[in-house]
Amino acid sequence: MTLTSFGPANRIKRSAETHPLTWRLRDDGEAVWLDEYQAKNGYAAARKAFADLSQDDIVQTVKDAGLKGRGGAGFPTGVKWGLMPKDESIDIRYLLCNADEMEPNTWKDRMLMEQLPHLLIEGMLISARALKTYRGYIFLRGEYTTAAKHLNRAVEEAKAAGLLGKNILGSGFDFELFVHTGAGRYICGEETALINSLEGRRANPRSKPPFPAAVGVWGKPTCVNNVETLCNVPAIIADGVDWYKSLAREGSEDMGTKLMGFSGKVKNPGLWELPFGVTGRELFEDYAGGMRDGFKLKCWQPGGAGTGFLLPEHLDAQMYAGGIAKVGTRMGTGLAMAVDDSVNMVSLLRNMEEFFARESCGFCTPCRDGLPWSVKLLRAIENGEGQAGDIETLLGLVGFLGPGKTFCAHAPGAVEPLGSAIKYFRPEFEAGIAPTRAAVPPLARPIVVGA
Repeated sequence: MTLTSFGPANRIKRSAETHPLTWRLRDDGEAVWLDEYQAKNGYAAARKAFADLSQDDIVQTVKDAGLKGRGGAGFPTGVKWGLMPKDESIDIRYLLCNADEMEPNTWKDRMLMEQLPHLLIEGMLISARALKTYRGYIFLRGEYTTAAKHLNRAVEEAKAAGLLGKNILGSGFDFELFVHTGAGRYICGEETALINSLEGRRANPRSKPPFPAAVGVWGKPTCVNNVETLCNVPAIIADGVDWYKSLAREGSEDMGTKLMGFSGKVKNPGLWELPFGVTGRELFEDYAGGMRDGFKLKCWQPGGAGTGFLLPEHLDAQMYAGGIAKVGTRMGTGLAMAVDDSVNMVSLLRNMEEFFARESCGFCTPCRDGLPWSVKLLRAIENGEGQAGDIETLLGLVGFLGPGKTFCAHAPGAVEPLGSAIKYFRPEFEAGIAPTRAAVPPLARPIVVGA
């Protein structure tokens, strides 16, 4: 995946001052290896962190910069780092990079790992220094074979240059880094399921508390951060808090830049580094180029399959967590999908819910049984065999599987697009209700898993 551009994007040159994540990218899309990365000021931030900043200074700088997680949850990174224990007697700690990236319609971390593997390694090195972690793992989606190859080569380059391993930069600090490929499960994007999988266990989420900062991998303090999150750290350390905050648009409560994209039947599907606070319309029209000829925008999702659908009139919302929340859904991963006017929403939702039902870990009843139930109802409606009350049952499931009702956030994310689709396109669901079929009271139909 390479960055693409359209309209104004063609006239904007990426630079270190405006595009901290992507200015080092090559035009040919090939990976930037160690010599080129260092020629482009690579590892300068790590040298500064080791020479001039204490571990607490690094944590405070990241906190002051307002960096938030880029995996979808948006939790403040510096606050998360601050949860790691201060007890110096705990000499075994872990840093995990969540590179599972199985959210449908999301590929931002893949681009960073394939083309800028040393940026991630530098971000992890600085973070490890701040957190006093002596070992790190990049938990990588198993299907990302090119990313695995590039990351392993970059790790070996960094080792040979004394940037990983023992006594890094003469500081006495040791940090080993390993690339661990997973078996390909969506639930591994949840940090405690990721930890279980890394330990060789079934990828079920854990009960919290205790949180990973207290009891993580093999019972030791652990911090889990997303790829894009960690890739922001070098620029913050190198150029400072005020500069980083200045990158965002006025009105945005989120700081810095974000990898954003648009897919679907748009003229120029792609991925761009943009300041938080740009509008969805800028992203859709100026960068993605609008819909292809012959297609009309019906609705869009702002940040992956687990975010709610929005209408064309919502494109003026600013792309940051609070801006998208104002129009009724979440920013998610920031990679949007355009749905054109030829798409039947019932069929689209049936396809989505099949994915989410299959990827459930099966631990808690609402998710394990509720998601297959939604698939069964949607399939019947799609085939024109729905019964009176089916839509109300689906809405009931949206409530029963909502935030706080299940063991982790898998089910709430799965039903968010379903609830919004019924809200905005209910007639398409009603069209699948057979008029002669007897009504069944809402939520009274039997659950048939896998039917």
